[in-house]
Amino acid sequence: MKKPFLLAALAAVLMTPTVPAWAQASYPTKPIKIVVPFPAGGTSDVLARIVGQKMTESWGQPVVIENRPGSSGNLGADLVAKSPADGHTLVLMDVGNLVISPALFKLPFNVEKDFAPVAMVAYSPHLLAVSTKVPANTPAELVAYAKAQKGKLNYAVAAGMGSASHLAGVMYAQRNGIEWGYVPYKGGAQAITDLIGGQVDVMFNGMVATYPHVKAGKIKLIAISSNQRNAQMPGTPTVAESLPGFLTGSFQGLLAPAGTPKAVVDKLNAEVQRIAALPEIKERLTALGAEPSGMTPDQFGQWMRAEIPAMAKIVKDEKITVE
Repeated sequence: MKKPFLLAALAAVLMTPTVPAWAQASYPTKPIKIVVPFPAGGTSDVLARIVGQKMTESWGQPVVIENRPGSSGNLGADLVAKSPADGHTLVLMDVGNLVISPALFKLPFNVEKDFAPVAMVAYSPHLLAVSTKVPANTPAELVAYAKAQKGKLNYAVAAGMGSASHLAGVMYAQRNGIEWGYVPYKGGAQAITDLIGGQVDVMFNGMVATYPHVKAGKIKLIAISSNQRNAQMPGTPTVAESLPGFLTGSFQGLLAPAGTPKAVVDKLNAEVQRIAALPEIKERLTALGAEPSGMTPDQFGQWMRAEIPAMAKIVKDEKITVE
């Protein structure tokens, strides 16, 4: 009578998605791939390469960054959702993929069920920036100019319709009573290039990818979307100073396929935290206007579960749809 019980117990152990300490210590056993579901040059790509380089140095295994843009970032996310749950294929998703897409798209995956949250890599506020051709230097001047040019300004939607950049632009326009056209891009890099060239007029975009072009004088900074003014630019107002409660930004989260062993997830989280604490990385992130997050995998998961319904309410209230 005991034999079937023992066999069942052994089967249960073998099917449990955990690994012993020696297996955790040996991870990674082969190159790691971090999928960035956007083109090279954007915020997600910059952060993935920072993390990947340090992981390679620490673990001795190559970390390959693979850009897989398409479908507002959902194409690359789906690839990872269906990958082996061994910790060797990860995805760096932004706030749009993490908590906005579920309200806008019929996804081939479930963000909450098909991924294991690993680490919130960083947060950076959006910068509200305009082309140097736009005759506005303050939020009030931008609103006045947009109203005078009703419907004629082009807003660059980084990462596609339904992204965090899109929602930021919609909320800003609606709360200010202005209208502008939306020009979608697959990623922030091309959107910034067109903003520099004057093909588009205005955009909200992640600070990591945008601030260097502001410092270079290629585009004009109007406001920042964080709760408080940034120490690097104390003269730049927050959007919330004229629109109380306005808070948007670029949240960048590293995830693995659901079922990835907890010990592997914990090791990855610890490595991301170690990298974020390195003096040269902290200095680089600060210079770019980003800040690391100390979230545990559980805290990251809790954040996602809270934000998904909150974003869904905004999408519903504002009647935002994408084709």
